[in-house]
Amino acid sequence: MVIVLFFLGILFAICLMVITLYNRLVKLKNNREQAFADVDVQLRLRHDLIPQLVDSVKGYMGYEKSVLVEITEARTAAMKAGTISEKIAAENKLSSALDGLKVAVEAYPDLKASQTFMNLQGEISDVENKIAAARRFFNSATKELNVATELFPSNLIATLFNFKREAMFELGDQRTSAEQPPVIRF
Repeated sequence: MVIVLFFLGILFAICLMVITLYNRLVKLKNNREQAFADVDVQLRLRHDLIPQLVDSVKGYMGYEKSVLVEITEARTAAMKAGTISEKIAAENKLSSALDGLKVAVEAYPDLKASQTFMNLQGEISDVENKIAAARRFFNSATKELNVATELFPSNLIATLFNFKREAMFELGDQRTSAEQPPVIRF
C-alpha cells in the first residue's frame, strides 16, 4: 500500500511538472506573438507613411524612378507577408529600399529643403525608432522562448508538444551599414 502511494505521488509530481513546463512554454510563445504584434503595429504605421513619402519625392526625383518602384514593391510584399518569418524577410527588404531612397535624396537639395519631405522624414525616423524598440522586445521574447525550448527538462516537453526554436528579427542587409561607424563631416 505504501509503495502504491509512493508511486502515485511520483506520478503526480511528474504530471505536475509536465503541466507546469507546458504552460510556461505556451506563455512564452504567446509573449513572443504579442511582441510581434507590437512590432506589426509600428510596421503598419511605416507602411502608411511610405506612399506619402514616395508622392512627395516623385516630383523631384524623375530620374530615380527605379528607387521609388523598389520601395513600392517592397512595401506591397511586406503587407502581403503571412508568417512572422515572411514578414521579417519582407521588412528587411523594405528597410534596404528605404536606405536606397536616403542615398538618392542626397543628390536633390531642393527635396531636402521641402517642408513636406522634412516632416515625413521626421515621422518615418520616429517610426523607425519605435520599430527598433519593438524589435528589441520581440527578440527578447524570442530568446526566452528559445532558451526554454533548449534547456532540460523543458526541452523534452517542447519536443513532445512541437515547440521549436524561433527566428529573431535581425537587421538582415542593414547589419553592415549599422556596424559601420558614423561619418562626421564639418
